[in-house]
Amino acid sequence: MLQRLIFLLLSVMLVQAVTAQQQLRIQITNQYETPVSPITVTIAGQTKDYTTDKFGITTIEVTPGDSLTISSAHHSPKTVSIASLRDTGVITLEKMFTWKDLLNPMFYIVYGGFFLLLFIVFAETGLFVGFFLPGDSLLFVAGIYSANLIENLFKKIGMGNLHNEWLDLFLLIALISIAGILGNTVGYWTGRKIGPTMFHWRDRFLFKKKYLYDAHEFYEKHGGGAIVFARFLPIIRTFAPIVAGIVEMDKKKFSIFNMIGCVAWVFSMIIAGHFLQKWILTQFDFDLKKHLEVIVLGIVIITTAPVLIKLFSGKKKEKVSTPPIK
Repeated sequence: MLQRLIFLLLSVMLVQAVTAQQQLRIQITNQYETPVSPITVTIAGQTKDYTTDKFGITTIEVTPGDSLTISSAHHSPKTVSIASLRDTGVITLEKMFTWKDLLNPMFYIVYGGFFLLLFIVFAETGLFVGFFLPGDSLLFVAGIYSANLIENLFKKIGMGNLHNEWLDLFLLIALISIAGILGNTVGYWTGRKIGPTMFHWRDRFLFKKKYLYDAHEFYEKHGGGAIVFARFLPIIRTFAPIVAGIVEMDKKKFSIFNMIGCVAWVFSMIIAGHFLQKWILTQFDFDLKKHLEVIVLGIVIITTAPVLIKLFSGKKKEKVSTPPIK
């Protein structure tokens, strides 16, 4: 009789333990909206590893309790209540900073927002040390997140939600174009004032005379159109306006090409990011936001290919020690 009672008691406890465990579907991403995997879930001192899918989604087992802790390599652990997870099912882990993050456009959008975006577009041509900034990929990603960027901008200036898709795109293109035009203008006047002496500067980490020579050769080949074409070429676009100033290109002519090139560059990148995201998501159920690292890498390869081809296959030309002034 006692044995049967013990067996029954153990059976009840086992059933309670089994039924107490529940499965919970969650999504784990970092602040850049990149899926995080693998993850470790800790509940009441018990840990278990899980692998998430390409969207950062997985199903975990939870038991009644107040909270659980999610952790992953290179991310700060986060403790959340089980009740809150049942409501949202979404956890954002904070990725620890690495220098590689500076090449990730989402880094600037997350931590700087719209105004940092404007500064980067300006600095890439207005400050000759800005050649390493991710201009093309940053604009493409800005097109994907156009609504978020403008919404945050409107909130900062107290306009609430007075915006729609086309207004978002128009404001984004207009304001970024103005920043780019101003950046090129500063680069032009830098060339007019101190450009010739730059050919005598020593090479440094953030400055190479070769970039000036490449930009000058590009300008000589394409004339005023170089100001337009250069907008689509990393490094070249940084030094092209400086070279235009060095050779004393007509100010009105430069201004016209500057506006055309900048608007064309910003328009094409923003529109491509915005509408490709919508079309691909609708047609193929493929969210570009979840694959930004691959997208950015592809853009970098495509935009830098002409520069790399010239660098490795072009004939080395004799460099002169004096600046090539017309």
